Formats: sequence, structure tokens, C-alpha cells
Amino acid sequence: MGIFTRRTEQAVTATLPAADPALAALTGDYAIDAAHSSIGFTVRHAMVTNVRGSFGDYSGSLHLDGGDPSRSTASIDVKIASVDTGIGDRDAHLRGEDFFAAEQFPLMTFRSTSAARIGADTYRMTGDLTIKDVTRPLSIDLEFGGAATDPYGNERVGFEGTAEILRSDWGLTWNAALEAGGVMVSDKVKLTFDISAVKQNPAA
Repeated sequence: MGIFTRRTEQAVTATLPAADPALAALTGDYAIDAAHSSIGFTVRHAMVTNVRGSFGDYSGSLHLDGGDPSRSTASIDVKIASVDTGIGDRDAHLRGEDFFAAEQFPLMTFRSTSAARIGADTYRMTGDLTIKDVTRPLSIDLEFGGAATDPYGNERVGFEGTAEILRSDWGLTWNAALEAGGVMVSDKVKLTFDISAVKQNPAA
């Protein structure tokens, strides 16, 4: 799906430095902390500038395997009605039938199908992105931002990620022609993820 590195996972793995053994301690289940995370997007508007937006209501979980990243998984549910570009009329248009049809299709979901380490601190999470009941593969390249224990004793990890999609692949095709040529809204959309996740204590 047009993600940045085109080399095969086998070729990349062959050139990687050894993984930090300390990462094994991060293995476990995590919940995304939406209050300290963001899921956003950027799209070209009128051929001259970028419009940025985000989704404010979502939940997600991660399973991290620090010793074998290929066994890591991710699951995210995003409420479409929480879309926010800072302009109320535009947000209402996005929620409406021309774009997301949020009443009929209230959720956007991502379910991982594979994971791989592709750099010293970078990983590729591949999975199924579903929008408006259309499911297509998506790969997200993620940079590990670190791990820490916060003042409340929560064990946290952080990741930043980026991906690009063609919105038309998910049936988001509305547009308007410009007098000078071109269209109002680009088909290409850049997705951004800034994730803080909290380790969950196993049940006693």
C-alpha cells in the first residue's frame, strides 16, 4: 500500500544490528492511552495547501514481544464521528454521506496480521484497515520512542508511525473539480500515529 521501504523483509533483516536484549522486558499486553496519544491525517486541499485533522475517540490494544517482534500484534477501533479538523462545517461534511457516512459505518478498525523489525528502532506492522465495510491491507512503519515508568507507576511505551493510503481504495471518492484544473481533495492521505500505551497487569 505504497509504504516507504520497498525491500523485502528478508533482505532488511539480514542487515539489521542485533536487537537490544533489554527489549525482552517489554513483552506483554498494553492498552493505548488515548489521552496521551493521537491518530491524525493530512490531505492536500485545492492543490495548494494541506488540511490536517484527527480522531478524538478511539481505543486500542497492543501485544508486544520484545524478544520476537514478529509475534507482536495491534488492534485499534476509531469512532468516525470524532473526526476533527477544527472547522465544524467541514467535520459535518466528513461525517456525512459524501465521505464516511458515520451513522451507517461508525467505526474504522485496524487489525494486525504480521509484524517485523526493519531497523534498529523501527518496525513494520501490517494488517487490515476497514473503512465503510471495505477492508484492505495497510502497512504502518513505526519508530520505537522508548519505555518509561510514569509517576503513577504505569509502565509505558511509545511509538510514532506514518502510512499513506489512497482514500478511493476505501470508497471515499467525493471530489469537486477546480476551474484552473485539478480537484478539491487529493486522493492520497497521510496517516500519522503518535502512541503511548500502558502495560496491563495480568490477572492474578
